[in-house]
Amino acid sequence: MTSPSLFRDRILPVLTVIFAILVIWHVFVVYLNAPFVRDQAARDNETLSFGQVVERTFVQERPVLPAPHQIAVELWDTTVNKAITSKRSLVYHAWITLSATLLGFAIGTVLGILLAVGIVHNRAMDRSLMPWVIASQTIPILAVAPMIIVVLNAIGVSGVLPKALISTYLSFFPIVVGMVKGLRSPDTLLLDLMHTYNASQNQTFWKLRWPASMPYLFTSLKVAIAISLVGAIVGELPTGAVAGLGARLLSGSYYGQTIQIWAALFMAAGLAAVLVGIVGFAHGRVLKRMGVKP
Repeated sequence: MTSPSLFRDRILPVLTVIFAILVIWHVFVVYLNAPFVRDQAARDNETLSFGQVVERTFVQERPVLPAPHQIAVELWDTTVNKAITSKRSLVYHAWITLSATLLGFAIGTVLGILLAVGIVHNRAMDRSLMPWVIASQTIPILAVAPMIIVVLNAIGVSGVLPKALISTYLSFFPIVVGMVKGLRSPDTLLLDLMHTYNASQNQTFWKLRWPASMPYLFTSLKVAIAISLVGAIVGELPTGAVAGLGARLLSGSYYGQTIQIWAALFMAAGLAAVLVGIVGFAHGRVLKRMGVKP
């Protein structure tokens, strides 16, 4: 029996997938950008070899699909070479989006847990509220976001809160579903045992249901924190915001700056990965303290 290897079992598969993605990406860079190179050469009465066409597809200022190195250069320039207070800095825009994300995530977490507790302990809420919670997620967020922004602006509420509420709208759902499942996960024998001990409903909740729901809660939080970021970005699009990752995407689309768009997308993906990683770390620490294997 072969011994486990960190490189072979975990690192090598990841590197293989990344390499395959990069190869496919470079192929599509040439395929999508080549028509513009040929058209430009034809207007200049210039004949290009295949190698020259390939070379120019990787250095276009406004390519259909940017090359990976162009995105890397843009990321370096807008994160390292720009002051974080500059409106051209992706760090600045990421912080604007992050503030709305965290506020919406916090509100969504509290709301989701409270709704889940009510649904589990009240049969009327279970039958009446749960279907509406599910139905709320059938409405496209792109249709809801402008309405929320317009209504809140009409009553004088602007800034971070409208974007945070859109994040809340997306993030509370996985928490409700996960916590309902978690709070109902204790075995019937354990619930009967608590009744045998004459435990009150509060004691049963805090000593049995709540600890049993922790794995479900943190799994839901990982989904919720990522979707909160999506909500914050979507909330910046219909407002014509001047700051935030959504604003960078919007301005890039207005002026055909595809490299800027892709850099903002990679920044958003990296930010989501960090947030999910933080929740995952907290997940492991909490379960370890509880004596449960994650």
